[in-house]
Amino acid sequence: MDFAVSAGLASSFEFVPETGSTNTDLIAKSAQLSDFSVKVAGFQNAGRGRSGRQWLAPAGSSLFVSVLLKPQNVPASKFSWLPLLAGLAMNRAVSDLIAPARSSLKWPNDVLVGEQKISGVLSELVPDLSGVVIGAGLNVSQEQGDLPIESATSLRLQGAHTLEHDQVLARYLGHLKDLYQRFVANQGDAVASGLRFSVIDECGTINRRVKAIMPGDTEVLGEAVGIDDSGRLILLRGDSGQVFPVAAGDIVHLRHN
Repeated sequence: MDFAVSAGLASSFEFVPETGSTNTDLIAKSAQLSDFSVKVAGFQNAGRGRSGRQWLAPAGSSLFVSVLLKPQNVPASKFSWLPLLAGLAMNRAVSDLIAPARSSLKWPNDVLVGEQKISGVLSELVPDLSGVVIGAGLNVSQEQGDLPIESATSLRLQGAHTLEHDQVLARYLGHLKDLYQRFVANQGDAVASGLRFSVIDECGTINRRVKAIMPGDTEVLGEAVGIDDSGRLILLRGDSGQVFPVAAGDIVHLRHN
């Protein structure tokens, strides 16, 4: 595949027809690679989603991309914002491609069209804690029968203006780079950079009744009322009315009243 436009947005760029996981590949070479290095695969045979779930798609039907972020002068305590930043970038890219329809963020970084998932993000710290590898998968050309679950969709099914992988990837990398540069310029301050309010504005989870499935399979029901300064989802618990911050967990949107 030709990725001339996308490669111009990266400090280094590599495309491979197939690999186990682009995240794993970048993590293994992270010490030798520079900030905003990008790896793209035509097919992943060992891709993972959150909680270690398998993440596979027919060859050539999806976009699999990982980006190494090594933010200078940003404390590691602020790295929790990078997955949300990537989700915001992907949401904007998808909305561009399917306009006038719109997509939305499902906290922390899934992208939905309506209630159907079109993209997911998996972020992993590099071994020396100098940065994060952001892996993203985007359904591009699948028909409904190609998708593993009914609640998924693709750019093709949403009538995207283009399905050409370089143009699709360039949309994502362009938004990611812009958001990331502002985040770094503000030393990882999500408020000063505008990141926190942008995520809140585009997050379809806010003001929804949700179920949070926490590590250990503990479940918390409540209304999502906001996102705090560290990127945690703030729930108002339905059983007690108390505020409950969610730093990590699977969020299930419940039916509207």
